Amino acid sequence: MHQKPFIVGITGGSASGKTTFLSRLLASYAPEDICLVSQDNYYLDRDKQHRDDKGIHNFDLPTSFDSEAYAQDILRLSQGETVHRKEYTFNNPNVVPRQLEFKPAPIVVVEGIFVFYFEAVAKLLDLKVYIDAKEYIKLQRRIIRDKVERGYDLDDVLYRYINHVAPTYEKYIKPFKYDADVIIPNNNNFDTGLEVLVTYLNSKTGK
Repeated sequence: MHQKPFIVGITGGSASGKTTFLSRLLASYAPEDICLVSQDNYYLDRDKQHRDDKGIHNFDLPTSFDSEAYAQDILRLSQGETVHRKEYTFNNPNVVPRQLEFKPAPIVVVEGIFVFYFEAVAKLLDLKVYIDAKEYIKLQRRIIRDKVERGYDLDDVLYRYINHVAPTYEKYIKPFKYDADVIIPNNNNFDTGLEVLVTYLNSKTGK
């Protein structure tokens, strides 16, 4: 008989530290015990993305994603099905997308900035976790990530943060903060929050 996985939704503003947190969470388990499904792999094609008043693509809107497919895949995982999805490569022509395979596991982690906002996704979650950080810290991290690591122009990074990222946070992410079951501060580190979450998940899955 199929045992329904425990489904954890993890969200937070851009550069709140979700990626690092998720990496540490996944490292706490054997690969067969946890499955991560990222919202990033449900981006719509570039030609379907909204452009702002300056003609610049805005990838930070709920309409940037195929939320219906995202919810459907999570539902299928919850029912014991294996899901296949083409990797999203952030419009990098030098990267050949892989065919991703999501296998049912005792713990399924659903990650993305809109996982609380997308109603069809949110209703499938057994636990909602919000990674929180102060605004100036998130901006610092975003500049380091986009300018230093990805080579984006600083003016472009700041333009997108002010005109795309920040308004989206205020409208679609921050209002759902207190829908979370757990809020984990990540201004300096999240070690205690991670430990508490892992202990709780272990109690729910018999680990």
